[in-house]
Amino acid sequence: VQLQASGGGLVQAGGSLRLSCAASGRTFSGYTVGWFRQAPGKERDFVTSITWSDERTYYADSVQGRFTISRDNAESAVYLQMNSLKPEDTAVYYCARYFGGSYYLKSSYNYWGQGTQVTVSS
Repeated sequence: VQLQASGGGLVQAGGSLRLSCAASGRTFSGYTVGWFRQAPGKERDFVTSITWSDERTYYADSVQGRFTISRDNAESAVYLQMNSLKPEDTAVYYCARYFGGSYYLKSSYNYWGQGTQVTVSS
C-alpha cells in the first residue's frame, strides 16, 4: 500500500486548506484512516480519523469544530478540510492506515504517506 498526501501550502491565519490522501495498491477498503501532524521539534500527533463501515469520526480537541475528515471509498481517498486555520496548525500532515489499537496513537497505524507541509502565517 502506498499513500500519497497532497494539498498542503501556505495560508494566512483564518484561511482554509483541503488535504487529500490517495491510496494505491490494496487501497483503504475496510480500513480506518487517520491524519496526524508533526511540527518541527515535536512529536507526531493525532489529528483525526474516520472509520470504514459507518464513517465515525474522531478529532483531537485542538481541531474539533474547525477540521472535517471525510472519505470517498469508491475513489479510495480521504480528505481533510481545514478551516479557521491558526499558526499553531503549522506542521507536516500525514495520512495513515489503521490496523489496530487506539485510533489516537500513531503506533496503531502501519502505512504512512510521505506528508504534506501546511504553513499558517499570522
